[in-house]
Amino acid sequence: MQTLSSKQGVAAMDDTAASASPPVSEARVSVRGGIAGARSQDLVAEEVPVAMVYNGVSHAVMMASPCDLEDFALGFSLSEGILQQPDQLFSIEIKPGEDGIEVDMHIAGDCYARLREQRRNMAGRTGCGLCGTESLAHVVRILENVAPAPIPDYKAVQAALNNLKKQQPLQLQTGATHGAAWCDFQGRIVLAREDVGRHNALDKLIGARLRQHGDQAFDDGFALISSRASFEMVQKSASVGISSLVAVSAPTALAIREAEKSGMNLIGFARPGRHVIYASGDAKAQEREL
Repeated sequence: MQTLSSKQGVAAMDDTAASASPPVSEARVSVRGGIAGARSQDLVAEEVPVAMVYNGVSHAVMMASPCDLEDFALGFSLSEGILQQPDQLFSIEIKPGEDGIEVDMHIAGDCYARLREQRRNMAGRTGCGLCGTESLAHVVRILENVAPAPIPDYKAVQAALNNLKKQQPLQLQTGATHGAAWCDFQGRIVLAREDVGRHNALDKLIGARLRQHGDQAFDDGFALISSRASFEMVQKSASVGISSLVAVSAPTALAIREAEKSGMNLIGFARPGRHVIYASGDAKAQEREL
C-alpha cells in the first residue's frame, strides 16, 4: 500500500479550497409521457465537463456531476497516480464557467514534473482511451500489495447493500447516478458520494475519506459501489490501500486478476440474499508467507 500523508496535512489543504459554489447537480425539464402524452416536469441529473488543471495546465476533462469537486480532485489525482500522497496537493480552486468547470490545483513540483514528462511522451501519439495513458503497456499500473484484511462477512455486506439507496439522494431523484460508499465492518455506511460516472463516484469517496481521516481512511471497513467492478475500479481502490471492494454487479476477468495480484478482497453480484467472492486477500497473504 502506498504511504499516505497525515490527517493534519490533508486538513490544511481544505483551507485553500475556493468558496465558489458550483452548479447544482439536478435540473427540472418539461417532458411528455403516458398514453395521452400529458406534459409534466421531470428531475434529471446534471452532467458537465470538469477540467482537471494542474499548475495551470489542463490534464483531462471528465464528464461529471458538479458536486463534491474538492473530493473528486484529490481522489482522482491519487487514484490516477498523479500524486503519491495527499499532502502533495497544496490547493484547489473551483472555477465555474459557461462551458464547464475548471478544477485548478497546485501540486508539488516533482509530481508536476512527472506529469509534464508523461504529456511530452504522449505528444503526437494515439491514445488508448484511458486518461493519461500513452500506450497499452501503461494501462495496468504496477501496484503495491494492500494491507491484509478479512473478507467482509455476509451480514455486513447485506446490511450495507440494504442501506445504499438511502445514501443516494441524487439517484432517488433522477435515477441517473452511481454511488460509492465506505462501510464499517458491521455494514454501517459512514460516508457516500454520487456521480453520473462510476469512476468519479469512487474518486469522490476516496478524496472525501482521505480529507477527513488521512492515514486511517481505509483501515476500518470496505468500499461498496453501485456498479460493476471493472479493472479500473479495482486499480483505483488498490492504489490508495482499499483492501476490500464490494460491487452490486459483475467483475471482469482482468479486475479479478488485478485484485488477486494486489491482495484485495473482491466481491461481486452483491444482491439481496447473496453475493459472490471472486478474490480473497487471505490467499495472497498465505502465498507471500510461503
